[in-house]
Amino acid sequence: MMKICILDAKTLGEDVDLSVFKQFGSVEIYAETKPYEVIERINDVDIVITNKVVLKEETLNHAQKLKLICVAATGTNNIDLDYAAKKQIAVTNVAGYSTMSVLQHTFAMLFYLMESLPYYDKYVKSGEYAKSSIFTHHGRPFHELSGKTWGIIGLGAIGKTVANAAEAFGCRVVYYSTSGKNNNTQYERVELDSLLEESDIVSIHAPLNNETKGLIDYTRMGLMKKRAIILNLGRGGIIKEDDLARALDEGLIRGAALDVLESEPINGDNPLLKIKNSDRLFITPHIAWASIEARRRLVDEIALNIEAFIHEKERNRIC
Repeated sequence: MMKICILDAKTLGEDVDLSVFKQFGSVEIYAETKPYEVIERINDVDIVITNKVVLKEETLNHAQKLKLICVAATGTNNIDLDYAAKKQIAVTNVAGYSTMSVLQHTFAMLFYLMESLPYYDKYVKSGEYAKSSIFTHHGRPFHELSGKTWGIIGLGAIGKTVANAAEAFGCRVVYYSTSGKNNNTQYERVELDSLLEESDIVSIHAPLNNETKGLIDYTRMGLMKKRAIILNLGRGGIIKEDDLARALDEGLIRGAALDVLESEPINGDNPLLKIKNSDRLFITPHIAWASIEARRRLVDEIALNIEAFIHEKERNRIC
């Protein structure tokens, strides 16, 4: 019987059923795992499921029975892939499970800023609307998306889905390929500086790597329109947070919405927590991926990865 452990089940949410893994063997579920707890928890298991817990050579070399690492995410940067390959430990991830969830959150964040929704909500609930002599209020005028230019940094699966939705709203869509290899004929590819200069909305859907780390700094934000809004739903570290705080305080851009940060959870001394006009900034705690449906798909896909792995091992044994 296989022994399975889930190292950080809390990241998957308490509202998602993990009993699907019991069909493969005994399952040990840990809400969280500290670095010093990893070795003890993986040393006698066959399968490890991890979202963000780091598994490097110094921990993996203690796991003598380990056959499969299932990453409960798309990115595998928390796994020492070279060492796993050397030890013939299979590694699987899950792609595409959160596309619709991230798409939805992208537009939710944009409209929150673009239409000044907190202001209007407060205006009504404060009692000010009840005192009005007319039926409407124009305290924070807003524009339509139609006719605007939406620039996308990272036109992968999520970026393409956002591009399609933006186009449906009547936007002109341009994109920048962070790898330099993406040539999508449906949308216009431009250089980064041109994208920043032309776009009314900039959304980031790229991974963090050598090409994207610190990609958007103070100088590049200075190229953007003063009415522009930037959204980061890719990875923290792509936008320099010190520079963003400065740009927002100086009115270099209209606003920013972030679902990802360089340090997660956010550091208490992060300058973004101290900007002068908090209405310009909207931050959510890395939840764009995490609709209930997306998390259920994620768990189901992990189960399918385990099933495929077991079937492959059995087929090789018979052969």
